[in-house]
Amino acid sequence: MTALRRIALTAVAAPLALALAACGSDEQATEGAPKGEPIAAVPAPAGTSWVETAAVTPEDGYRIGNPDAPLKLVEYASHTCPACAAFSTSAVAELDEYVAKGVVSYEIRNQVHNALDLTLAMLMRCGAPETFHPLANQVWANLDQVMNTAQQNEAALNQAMQAQDATRFQKIADAAGLLDFFAARGISRDQAMQCLADPAKGEAILQRSQAQSEELEVTGTPTFFLNGSKLEGSNWAEIEPILQNAGAR
Repeated sequence: MTALRRIALTAVAAPLALALAACGSDEQATEGAPKGEPIAAVPAPAGTSWVETAAVTPEDGYRIGNPDAPLKLVEYASHTCPACAAFSTSAVAELDEYVAKGVVSYEIRNQVHNALDLTLAMLMRCGAPETFHPLANQVWANLDQVMNTAQQNEAALNQAMQAQDATRFQKIADAAGLLDFFAARGISRDQAMQCLADPAKGEAILQRSQAQSEELEVTGTPTFFLNGSKLEGSNWAEIEPILQNAGAR
């Protein structure tokens, strides 16, 4: 049985409870987090902005900002996690200011919690790397709407999750109303259907999620790392002072 099939079966057993419950992490450690004097801004190349500079990392994370930023913030996140949504809505504007200065880069990596979460992770990758963060923020800003739509079509969603062929993720997205949601945000239905047509892509995302979570002891979301050190805290009020102590201003 593949990892993909296992997560599909788990999601069928409790299709939406997981989306709300598999969130939050255990006690973390901020020991080793960098500390330092204020770091001077690093101008972006002429005609560009660090906030709009995006790349896919070797870990399959999506990073915005100066690739050589002295402070590298990584978030392990679930697209169906309310705590991740709370972080996004409270942090995005201020975090973008640090990124814009070239001092902080910000990378999102997936920790997959359920089949709906995995479908969202695949849809985030439909566009160019520059669209991943905006799409993720849109999902988190409208998470109640996304989850309510899925709940209203719970029977169809359960049936879609049990599909055994290459249409599984397409059926999940259709049943959960995700095709319309993403179409309203620049990813056409045809483009989304094409992105969801290859289950091997979903399997790869899931395998990386599981391997990295085990290696780095990421037990819930959101979990943050700064320059490789796991941070204590899951909200912006806790993360921003750590960035400032490390030299972000």
